[in-house]
Amino acid sequence: MLTNQQKTQFTDQGYVVLNEFFTAQRMDELKEAAAQIVDNFDPNSTRAVFSTQDQSKSRDDYFLTSDDKVRCFFEENAFDERGELKQEKSLSINKIGHALHVLNPVFKAFSHSQTIAQLAFDVGLVKPQIHQSMYIFKQPKIGGVIRWHQDASYFYSDPITVVTFWFAVEDATLANGCLQVQAEPEAYPLIEQFKRDAYDNTELVKLSDKPWPADEDAKPLEVKKGSLVIFNGLLPHFSAPNLSDKSRHAFTLHMTCASSQYAKENWLRAEPSALY
Repeated sequence: MLTNQQKTQFTDQGYVVLNEFFTAQRMDELKEAAAQIVDNFDPNSTRAVFSTQDQSKSRDDYFLTSDDKVRCFFEENAFDERGELKQEKSLSINKIGHALHVLNPVFKAFSHSQTIAQLAFDVGLVKPQIHQSMYIFKQPKIGGVIRWHQDASYFYSDPITVVTFWFAVEDATLANGCLQVQAEPEAYPLIEQFKRDAYDNTELVKLSDKPWPADEDAKPLEVKKGSLVIFNGLLPHFSAPNLSDKSRHAFTLHMTCASSQYAKENWLRAEPSALY
Protein backbone atom coordinates (compact mmCIF):
# COMPACT_ATOMS: atom_id res chain seq x y z
CA MET A 1 0.00 0.00 0.00
CA LEU A 2 2.80 2.41 0.86
CA THR A 3 5.22 3.05 -1.97
CA ASN A 4 8.92 2.34 -1.51
CA GLN A 5 9.51 6.09 -1.43
CA GLN A 6 6.98 6.52 1.38
CA LYS A 7 8.52 3.67 3.36
CA THR A 8 11.94 5.27 2.96
CA GLN A 9 10.61 8.62 4.14
CA PHE A 10 9.12 7.00 7.24
CA THR A 11 12.45 5.29 8.01
CA ASP A 12 14.61 8.34 7.33
CA GLN A 13 12.44 11.16 8.71
CA GLY A 14 10.34 9.34 11.28
CA TYR A 15 7.01 10.18 9.65
CA VAL A 16 5.07 10.03 6.41
CA VAL A 17 2.05 12.05 5.27
CA LEU A 18 -0.68 10.45 3.13
CA ASN A 19 -2.63 13.38 1.77
CA GLU A 20 -6.43 12.96 1.62
CA PHE A 21 -5.99 9.20 1.92
CA PHE A 22 -9.53 8.67 3.26
CA THR A 23 -12.76 10.07 1.88
CA ALA A 24 -14.53 13.01 3.47
CA GLN A 25 -17.52 10.73 4.03
CA ARG A 26 -15.38 8.32 6.08
CA MET A 27 -14.16 11.17 8.26
CA ASP A 28 -17.71 12.44 8.68
CA GLU A 29 -18.71 9.02 10.00
CA LEU A 30 -16.06 9.30 12.72
CA LYS A 31 -17.11 12.87 13.49
CA GLU A 32 -20.76 11.89 13.84
CA ALA A 33 -19.87 8.96 16.11
CA ALA A 34 -17.84 11.26 18.34
CA ALA A 35 -20.67 13.80 18.46
CA GLN A 36 -23.04 11.06 19.62
CA ILE A 37 -20.70 10.14 22.46
CA VAL A 38 -20.54 13.77 23.56
CA ASP A 39 -24.34 14.09 23.31
CA ASN A 40 -24.69 11.17 25.72
CA PHE A 41 -22.05 12.47 28.12
CA ASP A 42 -23.20 14.04 31.40
CA PRO A 43 -20.93 17.09 31.93
CA ASN A 44 -21.67 17.03 35.65
CA SER A 45 -20.23 13.53 36.03
CA THR A 46 -16.62 14.76 36.09
CA ARG A 47 -14.42 17.84 35.90
CA ALA A 48 -11.44 15.88 34.56
CA VAL A 49 -9.31 17.84 32.11
CA PHE A 50 -6.53 16.64 29.84
CA SER A 51 -3.22 18.47 29.97
CA THR A 52 0.36 17.81 28.90
CA GLN A 53 1.48 21.03 30.58
CA ASP A 54 0.55 19.98 34.13
CA GLN A 55 1.18 16.27 34.54
CA SER A 56 -0.52 16.18 37.95
CA LYS A 57 -3.84 16.55 36.21
CA SER A 58 -3.25 13.23 34.48
CA ARG A 59 -2.97 11.32 37.76
CA ASP A 60 -6.56 11.01 38.87
CA ASP A 61 -8.50 7.76 38.77
CA TYR A 62 -10.77 8.98 36.00
CA PHE A 63 -7.78 9.12 33.66
CA LEU A 64 -5.85 6.07 34.88
CA THR A 65 -8.89 3.79 34.66
CA SER A 66 -9.92 5.00 31.20
CA ASP A 67 -7.67 2.62 29.26
CA ASP A 68 -10.50 0.14 28.69
CA LYS A 69 -13.36 2.66 28.60
CA VAL A 70 -14.76 5.51 26.53
CA ARG A 71 -14.54 8.74 28.52
CA CYS A 72 -14.67 12.45 27.78
CA PHE A 73 -12.06 14.91 29.03
CA PHE A 74 -12.51 18.68 29.15
CA GLU A 75 -10.29 21.43 27.79
CA GLU A 76 -8.30 23.22 30.50
CA ASN A 77 -9.97 26.54 29.71
CA ALA A 78 -13.49 25.16 29.50
CA PHE A 79 -14.50 26.36 32.99
CA ASP A 80 -14.96 29.76 34.58
CA GLU A 81 -13.81 30.73 38.08
CA ARG A 82 -16.97 29.16 39.54
CA GLY A 83 -16.30 25.82 37.89
CA GLU A 84 -19.08 26.25 35.33
CA LEU A 85 -18.68 25.63 31.61
CA LYS A 86 -18.02 28.82 29.67
CA GLN A 87 -19.69 27.46 26.53
CA GLU A 88 -21.87 24.56 25.48
CA LYS A 89 -20.75 21.02 26.20
CA SER A 90 -19.94 20.17 22.59
CA LEU A 91 -17.37 23.01 22.49
CA SER A 92 -15.78 22.13 25.83
CA ILE A 93 -14.46 18.60 25.32
CA ASN A 94 -10.74 18.17 24.70
CA LYS A 95 -10.81 14.50 23.75
CA ILE A 96 -12.52 11.13 24.04
CA GLY A 97 -10.36 8.18 25.11
CA HIS A 98 -9.07 5.57 25.25
CA ALA A 99 -10.84 2.40 24.01
CA LEU A 100 -12.92 3.70 21.10
CA HIS A 101 -11.26 1.08 18.89
CA VAL A 102 -12.76 -1.66 21.08
CA LEU A 103 -16.05 -0.35 22.45
CA ASN A 104 -17.54 1.89 19.75
CA PRO A 105 -18.78 0.08 16.62
CA VAL A 106 -17.89 2.88 14.19
CA PHE A 107 -14.39 3.43 15.52
CA LYS A 108 -13.80 -0.31 15.94
CA ALA A 109 -14.66 -1.06 12.32
CA PHE A 110 -12.44 1.76 11.10
CA SER A 111 -9.49 0.91 13.36
CA HIS A 112 -9.54 -2.80 12.53
CA SER A 113 -9.93 -2.39 8.78
CA GLN A 114 -7.62 -4.19 6.40
CA THR A 115 -6.36 -0.82 5.20
CA ILE A 116 -5.09 0.15 8.65
CA ALA A 117 -3.57 -3.28 9.20
CA GLN A 118 -1.71 -3.15 5.88
CA LEU A 119 -0.34 0.31 6.63
CA ALA A 120 0.88 -0.95 10.00
CA PHE A 121 2.69 -3.83 8.29
CA ASP A 122 4.16 -1.41 5.75
CA VAL A 123 5.81 0.74 8.43
CA GLY A 124 7.43 -2.27 10.05
CA LEU A 125 4.99 -3.57 12.65
CA VAL A 126 5.26 -7.32 12.10
CA LYS A 127 2.55 -8.03 14.67
CA PRO A 128 0.65 -4.74 15.03
CA GLN A 129 -1.54 -4.28 18.08
CA ILE A 130 -3.59 -1.23 19.10
CA HIS A 131 -3.14 0.00 22.67
CA GLN A 132 -5.06 3.26 22.58
CA SER A 133 -7.44 5.36 20.54
CA MET A 134 -8.38 9.01 21.00
CA TYR A 135 -10.71 11.45 19.32
CA ILE A 136 -9.23 14.94 19.71
CA PHE A 137 -11.34 18.08 19.23
CA LYS A 138 -8.84 20.98 19.52
CA GLN A 139 -11.75 23.31 20.21
CA PRO A 140 -11.94 26.81 18.70
CA LYS A 141 -10.52 29.58 20.92
CA ILE A 142 -9.75 27.23 23.85
CA GLY A 143 -7.99 24.25 22.26
CA GLY A 144 -4.94 23.87 24.49
CA VAL A 145 -1.25 23.51 23.65
CA ILE A 146 0.21 20.01 23.50
CA ARG A 147 3.84 20.42 24.52
CA TRP A 148 6.81 18.81 22.80
CA HIS A 149 6.87 15.09 23.54
CA GLN A 150 7.56 11.64 22.10
CA ASP A 151 4.87 8.98 22.13
CA ALA A 152 7.34 6.30 23.23
CA SER A 153 7.38 8.06 26.63
CA TYR A 154 3.86 6.74 27.20
CA PHE A 155 4.10 3.43 25.31
CA TYR A 156 7.59 2.26 26.19
CA SER A 157 8.64 -1.17 24.96
CA ASP A 158 11.88 -3.06 24.43
CA PRO A 159 12.72 -2.48 21.68
CA ILE A 160 10.74 0.72 21.12
CA THR A 161 8.10 -0.03 18.48
CA VAL A 162 5.23 2.39 19.10
CA VAL A 163 3.80 4.00 15.97
CA THR A 164 1.11 6.67 15.90
CA PHE A 165 -1.60 6.95 13.25
CA TRP A 166 -3.00 10.51 13.19
CA PHE A 167 -6.12 10.98 11.04
CA ALA A 168 -7.27 14.47 10.06
CA VAL A 169 -11.04 14.42 10.59
CA GLU A 170 -11.05 18.13 9.68
CA ASP A 171 -8.55 20.37 7.90
CA ALA A 172 -5.52 21.03 10.10
CA THR A 173 -3.77 24.39 9.65
CA LEU A 174 -1.32 26.58 11.53
CA ALA A 175 -4.26 28.76 12.56
CA ASN A 176 -6.17 25.96 14.31
CA GLY A 177 -3.19 24.15 15.85
CA CYS A 178 -1.97 21.57 13.36
CA LEU A 179 0.54 18.89 14.26
CA GLN A 180 4.15 20.16 14.18
CA VAL A 181 7.18 17.88 14.05
CA GLN A 182 10.94 17.99 14.32
CA ALA A 183 12.02 19.55 11.03
CA GLU A 184 15.43 17.93 10.53
CA PRO A 185 15.82 14.14 10.37
CA GLU A 186 17.95 14.05 13.52
CA ALA A 187 17.97 10.95 15.72
CA TYR A 188 16.52 11.77 19.14
CA PRO A 189 16.95 9.62 22.23
CA LEU A 190 13.94 9.01 24.44
CA ILE A 191 13.91 12.14 26.60
CA GLU A 192 11.21 11.20 29.12
CA GLN A 193 9.32 8.16 30.38
CA PHE A 194 5.89 8.39 32.00
CA LYS A 195 5.74 5.71 34.69
CA ARG A 196 2.93 4.32 36.82
CA ASP A 197 3.71 2.21 39.87
CA ALA A 198 1.74 -0.53 41.62
CA TYR A 199 0.02 2.09 43.81
CA ASP A 200 -1.09 4.16 40.79
CA ASN A 201 1.38 6.94 41.47
CA THR A 202 2.69 8.44 38.23
CA GLU A 203 5.91 10.23 37.41
CA LEU A 204 7.41 11.76 34.29
CA VAL A 205 11.04 10.65 34.55
CA LYS A 206 13.76 12.60 32.74
CA LEU A 207 16.02 10.27 30.74
CA SER A 208 18.07 12.70 28.65
CA ASP A 209 19.21 16.31 28.88
CA LYS A 210 18.89 16.82 25.14
CA PRO A 211 16.66 19.88 24.59
CA TRP A 212 13.46 19.79 22.60
CA PRO A 213 13.53 21.51 19.22
CA ALA A 214 12.69 25.21 19.24
CA ASP A 215 9.07 25.92 18.33
CA GLU A 216 10.14 28.18 15.49
CA ASP A 217 12.24 25.37 14.00
CA ALA A 218 9.37 22.88 13.84
CA LYS A 219 7.77 21.77 10.59
CA PRO A 220 3.98 22.35 10.54
CA LEU A 221 2.02 19.54 8.94
CA GLU A 222 -0.91 21.39 7.42
CA VAL A 223 -3.14 18.69 5.97
CA LYS A 224 -6.59 18.40 4.47
CA LYS A 225 -9.49 16.41 5.86
CA GLY A 226 -8.97 12.69 5.28
CA SER A 227 -5.18 12.87 5.42
CA LEU A 228 -3.15 10.49 7.55
CA VAL A 229 0.14 11.17 9.32
CA ILE A 230 2.06 8.10 10.52
CA PHE A 231 5.04 8.68 12.81
CA ASN A 232 7.34 6.69 15.04
CA GLY A 233 7.53 6.87 18.83
CA LEU A 234 10.77 8.84 19.00
CA LEU A 235 9.69 11.71 16.72
CA PRO A 236 9.42 14.95 18.76
CA HIS A 237 6.14 16.74 18.01
CA PHE A 238 3.76 19.30 19.48
CA SER A 239 0.75 21.42 18.61
CA ALA A 240 0.14 25.07 19.42
CA PRO A 241 -3.12 26.28 20.97
CA ASN A 242 -6.10 26.80 18.71
CA LEU A 243 -6.93 30.49 18.89
CA SER A 244 -9.00 30.45 15.70
CA ASP A 245 -12.75 30.08 15.31
CA LYS A 246 -12.40 26.66 13.62
CA SER A 247 -11.99 23.33 15.39
CA ARG A 248 -9.33 20.78 14.42
CA HIS A 249 -10.77 17.32 14.94
CA ALA A 250 -8.44 14.32 14.69
CA PHE A 251 -8.51 10.62 15.51
CA THR A 252 -5.40 8.79 16.69
CA LEU A 253 -4.29 5.20 17.18
CA HIS A 254 -1.20 4.11 19.10
CA MET A 255 0.23 0.72 18.14
CA THR A 256 3.20 -1.43 19.11
CA CYS A 257 4.56 -4.69 17.76
CA ALA A 258 3.53 -7.70 19.81
CA SER A 259 7.05 -9.09 19.46
CA SER A 260 8.41 -6.25 21.65
CA GLN A 261 8.19 -6.26 25.45
CA TYR A 262 5.59 -3.73 26.60
CA ALA A 263 6.76 -2.10 29.85
CA LYS A 264 4.79 -2.94 32.98
CA GLU A 265 5.42 0.64 34.17
CA ASN A 266 3.35 2.13 31.32
CA TRP A 267 0.22 3.92 32.48
CA LEU A 268 -2.04 2.13 29.99
CA ARG A 269 -2.50 -1.51 30.95
CA ALA A 270 -5.54 -2.68 28.99
CA GLU A 271 -5.05 -5.68 26.75
CA PRO A 272 -4.05 -4.57 23.24
CA SER A 273 -6.20 -5.33 20.23
CA ALA A 274 -4.37 -7.38 17.58
CA LEU A 275 -4.41 -6.47 13.88
CA TYR A 276 -2.61 -9.64 12.74
